[in-house]
This record gives sequence, C-alpha cells and structure tokens, in this order.
Amino acid sequence: MKIAVIGTGAMGSVYAGLLASAGHEVWASDTWREHIEAIRKNGLRVEGASGDRTVRVHATMRPADAGVCDLVIIATKAMHVAQAAESAKPLLGPGTVVLSIQNGLGGPDTAARVLGCERVAIGVVGGFGASMKGPGHAHHNGWELVRLGEFSGPVTPRLEKIAEVWRSGGFKVKCFDDIDQLVWEKLICNVCYSGTCAVTERTIIEVIEDPDAWRVASGCAAEAFSVAKARKVRLDFDDPVAYVRAFGMKIPNARPSMLLDHMAGRISEIDAINGAIPPAAAAIGVAAPCNEVISGLVRAKERRMGVRGR
Repeated sequence: MKIAVIGTGAMGSVYAGLLASAGHEVWASDTWREHIEAIRKNGLRVEGASGDRTVRVHATMRPADAGVCDLVIIATKAMHVAQAAESAKPLLGPGTVVLSIQNGLGGPDTAARVLGCERVAIGVVGGFGASMKGPGHAHHNGWELVRLGEFSGPVTPRLEKIAEVWRSGGFKVKCFDDIDQLVWEKLICNVCYSGTCAVTERTIIEVIEDPDAWRVASGCAAEAFSVAKARKVRLDFDDPVAYVRAFGMKIPNARPSMLLDHMAGRISEIDAINGAIPPAAAAIGVAAPCNEVISGLVRAKERRMGVRGR
C-alpha cells in the first residue's frame, strides 16, 4: 500500500518506520527540515519496544510530492490539522482514506470539515510514550493498542483493510463501532498525565509516586470520566483511577508529548486535552476544577516561555 504520513514527529515517525519496515511505500512529510534531511541521508531510525531498525522512506517537506496515495495518516498536533488536511488534498484519489490521529478532542472533526466526512476515519493510539532522540531518530517506550473507527457509522470493510495494514507493521489493532468510546478512553488517560507532567516537569512514574501530583492527575481523569458517563459514552471500565494508573505503569518512564513540547520550547495541545474538559463539563452543568487549574497553569507557563499570546 502507498501511505503518506503528514506530521512525522515522534509518533508519526513510529508509524512511518514500522509501516515501511513491513514493505509498504511510505512517504514521510514534516516541516522540520533537519529531520527530513536526516531521513533522506541516513534513513529513518525507530527504536524502543518494537526493536531497533533503520528503514528507507521517502521524505519531503511538501506532502504533494507523494502523489495519490491509498492511505493518508494525519499525525500532526490538533492545532495543525486544518493545515495538514489542506496539504493532503493532492494525495487523494477515488478510494483514498484519510486517518486522523490526534490527542484530545477536535482533530478528526477539523479534518472532516476540510476533506469531507466520507474521507475520514479516526485513529486513537495509546501506550507508546514516543519521543524524538534527534533528527531522523524516534524512540518509543511502549507498543500498545491502535484503535480505529469510521467518522460516522459502524466498522466497514475499508476500515478492516486499514487495520490489516497496521497489523502488518506489528501494531496491535482494534476496530470500534463507537467513535466516542475510542476517543474518550484515550482522552481520560491524556488528561491524567499530559497537563500534570507538563506542570511538574516529571515523568509518568514520578507523577504516580508523588501523592500530591497523583491526587491532581487522577482528579483530572475522574472529572473526564464523569463527563463521558454523563454524555452516555460507553466505556469498558468503571474505575477511572485504576484504569489510568494501569495505563501509566505500562510506560512509566515516558514523558507525555505536552512535557516534551515544553522541553523543546513549543506550545502544547493543552486546549484539546485538559482544556477541553471544563467546557464539556459546563455543557452538562458540572465543574471540572482539576482540569481547569491544570489548563490555566500550563497556559501561564507557556506565556512565560513566550510561546503563547496573552
């Protein structure tokens, strides 16, 4: 299959490297020039839970260079999805599927507004703990589940075909009829660790083991769980604190992407993750104080860093 990955940061690089290793024709696109140049020169190295390999992929700063593809994976951060979706238009043929994979809420909706609901499928990936070691070199601490769902409606034959492509790269994949379930089960984990790790500048295990940090982190998760239940979202667990703790213990030494963004001097996805919970809670008449405070602290930190406007 011919696959384009738009946004080859840590997670996008893992996708591109493992899918290319399985024999697919992969085009990796990113705006990080040194990263693209390193891939062109030395190949893309992916190491960690999946092993250690360096593979050859097509690398470009212009997604259009790939031409028409069978599958387009938008792996950018939520705030860059609109631009990525626009850049994907030249890659679309009659049967091209666009898989939008972001943390938090709103990414696939943005892609669907640009490209049409019928084009877009949703991916939710958790338990990887990925980071960039340098240009052309990605690392991931875990290798957990890839969840897939159609933007609207139940699992389809085309979605099952996409799932098989991911499985060929060694990924564990599960398809869902219920989009809300796959989004919220990941979001509950995201809100637990993302903002708290970013504020405290600690790894997942350090947050778990600190009683004050864990009280806040697990409180964020419990608030998101309550919102999901009030919205009648189906969830496969009843104890959100036990759920997020078990999730975190699979990748204890990982730094969530929000903390990695701050370490690199970049703005984070706080508005799509912890910041998405207070308005969702207000819509059902409840408060989400843990997420509200964490979101405010992350935004204040980013203003101090000079990466967020006032």
